[in-house]
Amino acid sequence: MSLRTHRFVANVLVAALLCAFASPALAQQLGARKSAPPPAQEFSGSIFGDDAAEKPKTRESEKPAPSPLPYMTVALKETPRAQDGAQQTSAQQTSPPPSQSGAPTQGQPAQPSLMQQPGAQVQSPPQPPAPGRESVPTPAPQDASINVPQVAPDFRAEAAPFPTLERIGVDMGQQRALSVREAIELALVNNKDIEVARENVRAAEFDLKAARGVYDPRFLTNSYYERTETPTASFLSGSSTGAVTQSGFFSSSSVQGQTPAFGGGYRLDFVNNRITTNNQFAALNPQYPTSLTFSYTQPILKGRGFDQNRRAIEIAKKGLGLTDAQFRQRAIETITNVQRAYWDLVYALRNLQIQRDAVRDARAQLEHNKRLVGSGMLAPIDVVAAEAQVSGFEQSVYSALDEVGRAENNLKNLIAENREAAIWNVSIVPTDSVDLVPPSVGLADAMQAALKSRPELQSSDVAREINEIEQRFAREQTRPQVDLVASYGLVGLAGALNTSGGVNPLTASSAQLRDRINELSRINGLQPLPDLPPQTLPGTLVGGEAQSLANLAANRFTNLRVGVAINLPFRNTTAEAQLGRSLVERDRIRTQREQLEQLIQVDVRNALQLV
Repeated sequence: MSLRTHRFVANVLVAALLCAFASPALAQQLGARKSAPPPAQEFSGSIFGDDAAEKPKTRESEKPAPSPLPYMTVALKETPRAQDGAQQTSAQQTSPPPSQSGAPTQGQPAQPSLMQQPGAQVQSPPQPPAPGRESVPTPAPQDASINVPQVAPDFRAEAAPFPTLERIGVDMGQQRALSVREAIELALVNNKDIEVARENVRAAEFDLKAARGVYDPRFLTNSYYERTETPTASFLSGSSTGAVTQSGFFSSSSVQGQTPAFGGGYRLDFVNNRITTNNQFAALNPQYPTSLTFSYTQPILKGRGFDQNRRAIEIAKKGLGLTDAQFRQRAIETITNVQRAYWDLVYALRNLQIQRDAVRDARAQLEHNKRLVGSGMLAPIDVVAAEAQVSGFEQSVYSALDEVGRAENNLKNLIAENREAAIWNVSIVPTDSVDLVPPSVGLADAMQAALKSRPELQSSDVAREINEIEQRFAREQTRPQVDLVASYGLVGLAGALNTSGGVNPLTASSAQLRDRINELSRINGLQPLPDLPPQTLPGTLVGGEAQSLANLAANRFTNLRVGVAINLPFRNTTAEAQLGRSLVERDRIRTQREQLEQLIQVDVRNALQLV
């Protein structure tokens, strides 16, 4: 039996002996108090402990006005009397009650007679308590008792075997040997947090790809058939029916986009139409007009060095770096959690074995104490103490078994692929031993390694770089917008000659005059007026759609335009506000960086202190 057990047994025996000796005295004192008649009149002495005899209490109406004493005087008087009062209280608790004759006992002040003699003077009421003495406790009544009902007084816990090592949903016949390295590999492959972080990286890659897609060329086309009838009010409109009818197929296509460098934009337009009309002035009917135009807009001030598209691409690049840092941070946290869960399981299993051994030793000690009590070498109280110790160790076994289940489920949650994985149904057996050799590293080296490899600092660096991009874009927006605009176009045309039998409106009014002049010329033997030459066109314009495209490719007909477009706001308040906000964000990021470095220093110092 250990020294601690001997001390506990000795204290229990001393308490039992004291209770055994004190019980008869208390019973005698209580019996004497019950047999004594109650007093006819209550008296109480002054708390100041005056030398005069104790005086009887009077009615509240008969009390004189209190006359307080100086505090120092009270203290000087009461200091020796407080000890006497304590002695009187002790004497009242230990001595038997006074007899009916009123004779004072030893150690107790004399009490006045219950009946007053005729003509005797009534003593003055007691003085009021001095300030500071109101909290002096009075002795508690000795005859107060509390009746507490007993709950199962004869209950005895029967000895039970060790609890089984089975866990819910685990087949103890199937065991899985697992090392720390294998657990980390399974977590990096199957852990859901790692999978989410990996998907975040992939999403950031697509964000960067989408941001770069703004420079992809775009093809637009528009084709349709149209027929229009326009009423005319003049013979110069080219129609003798009062309306000009035009129909045809119209097609326009364009390719447009933006250049990655210098923020410029380009546009290439191609037009190919077929038009038929009843206009008498149209020399070609049907006709095939075509055109090809290239235009380019180049910013000179605002948007030349940095624009919205390049800002989005740069932020997407930094966002990809940020997700990489977050992925590394999540991987580090997962590895740390796996290692902690692994060693928690090792501790829980060893603690369970220790608790089972403690129960086995406690039961052996209980049987040994029973044999010694049977032989008279120990008191029965030793058996009670040993039984209490066994019950405590048995409760520890159940708690340790619950901790094993929790630690194992926590580790499985980190390394299992899903809730239907086979590892949930097996018992994990750790195989690695605890390495008790602490790492030898100094504070300066540990701080330097932490500042280089902590993912939080990398995330802070990415946030700072993103803020620098925002500042550059905001400064670019404060400049005036001046753009150089240029375009160059090619035009093609071809068609069939208009052979309709209609009258030319420009020569119809002079036809009769020409005929009269020619008739008079023949009578007088003169030559008639020569016929008007027919309307002729260059041969390059006569043909179909192919001829029109050939004329376009030959660059026979061109157009050119060069200019400057200016957009100058009087007050660029929005851009200036955005620049100011980016500068405030820069200061906030700098402050958070300093706070983060301090927290990392605290973590490093605490970790080295624990090691």
